[in-house]
Amino acid sequence: MKEEKRKDWKSKVHEVIYGTHTPAGRLFDLLLLALIVYSVIIVMLESVPRIDEEYHNFLNISEWVVTALFTIEYILRIITINKPKKYIFSFFGVVDLLSTIPKYLSLFLVGSQFITAFRILRLLRIFRILKLVRFVGESNNLIRALNSSKTKIFVFVFFVVIISVILGTVMYIVEGPQNGYESIPHSIYWTIVTLTTVGYGDISPQTPLGQFIATMIMIIGYGIIAVPTGIVSAEYASGMAKGESLDKGRACPECGSEVLQQDAHYCRQCGHKLSED
Repeated sequence: MKEEKRKDWKSKVHEVIYGTHTPAGRLFDLLLLALIVYSVIIVMLESVPRIDEEYHNFLNISEWVVTALFTIEYILRIITINKPKKYIFSFFGVVDLLSTIPKYLSLFLVGSQFITAFRILRLLRIFRILKLVRFVGESNNLIRALNSSKTKIFVFVFFVVIISVILGTVMYIVEGPQNGYESIPHSIYWTIVTLTTVGYGDISPQTPLGQFIATMIMIIGYGIIAVPTGIVSAEYASGMAKGESLDKGRACPECGSEVLQQDAHYCRQCGHKLSED
């Protein structure tokens, strides 16, 4: 009897923490989102000397309260799934841990700047909460499109690198050290800055031929910006045409992985049989 009650309690908490298909689950994610945003605001305010000096005690107490709540949530996520290691060593599990422990580390490493950097990792947790919106299917399609495009994008980036090396070498020959192109690597740096339309202006061609080459590089740069967008867009449109089913906001009770397919019967990560809703 006690075992059944314990399982029932774990099941209810799991549904609230991992799932978004219930009012309680959506409310939990909304509250967690507000807590994450509030905690990040605290971190930013603490970095402003004037504000930290005036409101140090309030900010410190707020941070401890936020840390305590994150700690409770982290523990609940572990004890409400059947395979805690799956969550602990998952991407979001590591992010949850790294975004929780900095305040505890501050007790031993006072004033370390890296502690603040780890606290900012809480922003990454928003990506998990994004599944509470109805457009989660769109984000999943985008991820699939990026994954399908990675080979084409890699080839394209490799091509851009080759072009940058060639044009950088040409600019070194044309302009030379006397015009600021001190070495081939330095010239390649200028080429990449120009090709990506950043244009820092710390180096600029002085000769007519160099200026002509720079103009060509700028024009090529606009085309380079458009190509990766076109590749991903084509894959995205292809995925949408297949009519892939949308996510239901469920999570596997065994490992905590998100269930992406509407008609999924088994978890894609651990193979656990999913209950029908």
